[in-house]
Amino acid sequence: MAKKNKLVMPFLKWVGGKRQLITEIEPLLPSRISTYYEPFVGGGAVFLHMQPKRAVINDYNSELINVYETIRDDVDKLIEHLAIHKNDSEYFYQIRALDRQEGFDELSKVERASRVIYLNKTCFNGLYRVNSSGEFNTPFGRYKNPNIINETVLHAVSHYLKENDIKLRSVDFEDALRGARKGSFVYLDPPYDPVSKSSNFTGYVQGGFGDDEQLRLRDTCINLDKKGINFLLSNSATAFMKDLYKDFQITEVGASRSINSVGSKRGEVKEILVRNYE
Repeated sequence: MAKKNKLVMPFLKWVGGKRQLITEIEPLLPSRISTYYEPFVGGGAVFLHMQPKRAVINDYNSELINVYETIRDDVDKLIEHLAIHKNDSEYFYQIRALDRQEGFDELSKVERASRVIYLNKTCFNGLYRVNSSGEFNTPFGRYKNPNIINETVLHAVSHYLKENDIKLRSVDFEDALRGARKGSFVYLDPPYDPVSKSSNFTGYVQGGFGDDEQLRLRDTCINLDKKGINFLLSNSATAFMKDLYKDFQITEVGASRSINSVGSKRGEVKEILVRNYE
């Protein structure tokens, strides 16, 4: 395996990001992978840690995929544009409101990507969340010195995406997996089954991700297994999830979470890693 670049790392904070679970996930990964698939890439912690040579990366959130594309294709213009932003409450709400106004579709790819990175770095808890109309709705975070421009990381990720065979898509997770063949590896990190109703942060794309979607995802995993394609899935350790995946290997792990709005409710949360291979 080629030497990995340590500067290739997540450039966004993301709900349920997997950075703190990498040490649990890495030993479970297959040693040989022809093409890596990740249908719910989010902040890309596992993908950017593994740095596969061939990958199909997908997220239903088209604004997020635009950020990956812009980093690959136009990183210098993106860095230049990020420099115009201000860490100021009034300015934050102006930028946040752009997707509620006419003309949002006319913004350039660079402007849209810059907006997502800026909002992500300055909003409360780095929580990317949209309402039922698909509008970004997280409040201002009041950080003293948010790291809006991480130039070194953006350049490293840009170089990695350019130099390797990485396809970027924004489609339904089933469509993202259509090309997968035996020898491919699929990592699935969907919006989690809520442990309680108050912890339900599945709103990072319009429409959420309810029980029906979780069932459809489980059926997709059964189909992958029938085709002899290795998959690893992470989700919360709820009774519903454990029952859905009872025919596969389940490893329970602890992950620290800082998403709950109630400080005392943050801390270690049990998650499961499900796989169909030894």
